[in-house]
Amino acid sequence: MLPHAADNIERDGKSLILAYDHGLEHGPVDFEPNPDTADPERIFELAAHEAVTSLAVQKGLAEAYYPDYEDDVNLLLKLNGTSNLWMGEPNSAVNCTAEYAAGLGADAIGFTVYGGSNHEVEMAEEFRRAQEGAREHDMAVVMWSYPRGQGLRNDGSPDVISYGARLGLELGADVVKVKYPGSAEAMGHAVEMAGPADVVMSGGTMRDDKAFLRNVANAIDAGATGIAVGRNVFQRDDPERILDALEAVIFQEVEPDEALAIAESDD
Repeated sequence: MLPHAADNIERDGKSLILAYDHGLEHGPVDFEPNPDTADPERIFELAAHEAVTSLAVQKGLAEAYYPDYEDDVNLLLKLNGTSNLWMGEPNSAVNCTAEYAAGLGADAIGFTVYGGSNHEVEMAEEFRRAQEGAREHDMAVVMWSYPRGQGLRNDGSPDVISYGARLGLELGADVVKVKYPGSAEAMGHAVEMAGPADVVMSGGTMRDDKAFLRNVANAIDAGATGIAVGRNVFQRDDPERILDALEAVIFQEVEPDEALAIAESDD
């Protein structure tokens, strides 16, 4: 972890990462609630929203779309990922190198590590190569730290999530993405375990506006620096509205009700 390494994908020390690796990780089912968002062009347009500090995509989408948006979007290139068709022990194929990401103009790289998986050792070694490659090109390093595997009975427990946050720090991530552990107190512990590395909350599955924004506000209050979110934005009928509200919660630190009022006034 290097101080200020993530400045190029943050705003005033906060971040809203719009994640769109779902086409690979989950498949077309994630686009069904809002079919327009199956078109990557729609997501790149959303990523130009002033609330969004970076867009996380796989290399194929970056190759095809990023050249038209490089002036308006900060690119976080996801280097690994595996389809939902894979049914084995958690693992993630390396689909891109840090060097190739730099050539595409990426500001940061993203990499998933499944601590606790039978494949943890090889994933940690793959992360090392990606992390050191990113350092050579002054790119920030974001770890998707998702402990899971045969050895974990409850991968969503606060202790396991805090361990995942610590994993990110120990292996050299500048930003660690973790699941929301259920409370502000538990999120605070994860933030503490991450030390100087920034912690962002995973957006997770779709929730109603108030419940979703309450979790985000709790995470920010606990010391998280932002969120990495996909479905809770692009599965909504009006993604721009929730981005307006997220901007208010994350960057202005207002309460969810006030944030929704601001979003309504911006419509």
